[in-house]
Amino acid sequence: MLGYLILLFVGVPIVELAILIKIGQYLGVGYTLGIVILTGIAGAYLAKLQGLITLRRIQEDINNGRMPADKLFDGVLILCSGILLLTPGLITDLIGFMGLIPLTRNLFKRWLKKKIKDMISHGRVITIRSFK
Repeated sequence: MLGYLILLFVGVPIVELAILIKIGQYLGVGYTLGIVILTGIAGAYLAKLQGLITLRRIQEDINNGRMPADKLFDGVLILCSGILLLTPGLITDLIGFMGLIPLTRNLFKRWLKKKIKDMISHGRVITIRSFK
């Protein structure tokens, strides 16, 4: 687990920085900064839009007496995608945009659900239930 965290917080920013430097050398600093700012603004707008749509769907499910588990999962993925889009870098932006598009978000969701089920079946996730 520590290796994943090191990769996430050290490796990804280094790769992102290297890509931005290369793009800056090719396109120039102004265009590169423009791309970073534009993807941040577009990402924030799309995350808000997708988040509001998902929130309405959650409210509909609750009003109809259904558990909105799948839509809550969508909400978490949209939130994480929005955070990735606000982070400067093109790899994080690409993954963030993929998380906002319903088709690719569903692929992420299926993969993540499978991963969680595998973790539970192998005893790597502990669940605590409180009884009242």
